[in-house]
Amino acid sequence: MNHCSFCKRSADNVDTLVAGTGVYICNDCVSLCAEAVKNKPAGLDRATPIWKGVDDEALLAQLPRIEAIRHLVDDDLRSWVGEARRRGISWDRIGEALGMRRQSAWERFA
Repeated sequence: MNHCSFCKRSADNVDTLVAGTGVYICNDCVSLCAEAVKNKPAGLDRATPIWKGVDDEALLAQLPRIEAIRHLVDDDLRSWVGEARRRGISWDRIGEALGMRRQSAWERFA
């Protein structure tokens, strides 16, 4: 079952769940993001990493969330590669699309 990559609520527990590449976001998290963009703290520009504005505890709390998202992206990529293979797309073409050799793609996804 799909769930929001940000708050982890399942699709059954939100009004809308929007799919991205390897991630999902619910309508509530979209609203929070829009509010954060609208009320961006002074002194932060587009090039400032988000961790510049958080304390050590908040930074550490974010690490498991990022790791969980990495797993979701890996799972999504595996699904897309599986669909490519189901359609008969060669390992050569898949590897090329991923910027790796055919053998590397096969070893990672077969």
